Amino acid sequence: MNLFKFIPLFVILYVISGCNASEEKSDSHPISAKKETSKTATPRNISKEFKEYWYSGTAEITSYSLMQERYGEIREGSAVNIFVTEDFLPDAQVKANNVSEENISVMKLNQMKNFNTGIYPYSIMTSTFSPISEKEHPLKITNSVQEWCGQVYMQLNNRAEFEIESHSYFQGEADQEISLPKTYLENELWNLIRINPEELPTGDVMIIPSFEYLRLRHKEIKEHNAFASLKQGDSITIYTLNYPDLQRQLMLFFNSTFPYEIEKWEEINAADQNDTLRLKTTATKLKRIKSDYWKKNANAHLNLRDSLQLK
Repeated sequence: MNLFKFIPLFVILYVISGCNASEEKSDSHPISAKKETSKTATPRNISKEFKEYWYSGTAEITSYSLMQERYGEIREGSAVNIFVTEDFLPDAQVKANNVSEENISVMKLNQMKNFNTGIYPYSIMTSTFSPISEKEHPLKITNSVQEWCGQVYMQLNNRAEFEIESHSYFQGEADQEISLPKTYLENELWNLIRINPEELPTGDVMIIPSFEYLRLRHKEIKEHNAFASLKQGDSITIYTLNYPDLQRQLMLFFNSTFPYEIEKWEEINAADQNDTLRLKTTATKLKRIKSDYWKKNANAHLNLRDSLQLK
């Protein structure tokens, strides 16, 4: 894997992937980098092929067959990863509706999971917003979990420190506001793979586990020691993250050449208190498409879900 050659980030498309009227604007607005890079961030080299792939006016959407461990059993479901670049307001840390020199370009991953536990369903969504032109931690991460018992929500904003808010219906979690020193975040690893896998941390690393894991397992929000390794193959590269104190392992399988599509992932966690089994969550690719999906929201577009094998 070669580092991308440096080309200033003046891209030719303004890709908006939210859900409002601004999506109907032209896709041909330029995206500008922030006027001044932060004092601590290192500029990132962006290649021509990166810009041609990611600023084409479409998102990359991949569906996965999901086998999700929950409550000591494996649940069959589906997962979808939606990678897209968009203009972002660095101060407000929200999607920008208008072109401005203050905007920065981010890689956004929206990851959706849906599965049933007996009679009731789970719906999980995590969004991660990583700056493209600078080597910096995500500007924002959000996670929500909905099921028939209730819902939880967690948000990180990257400012002077990591500012985290968490809201839950569980006793002892309720409403929390905490600040943490900046460190690696498990959620950012997915975007690093797509931007430049050579930046993935290896060896001993202090890292905050995924927000989904923290909420489903009711863990304290803090960093943990982990050991990370990268095994590169001719076609598939495997990134493995092990947390010894959490008895947690995450493995990400991605293509060894650009654009480094994620083909599969596996996750193993400590057994539940009343169970001795350590079951494996797996997600395996079904289909992948490039689409300006935000323009395809009419009933006439429902058949497009078939191309992703989504019910």
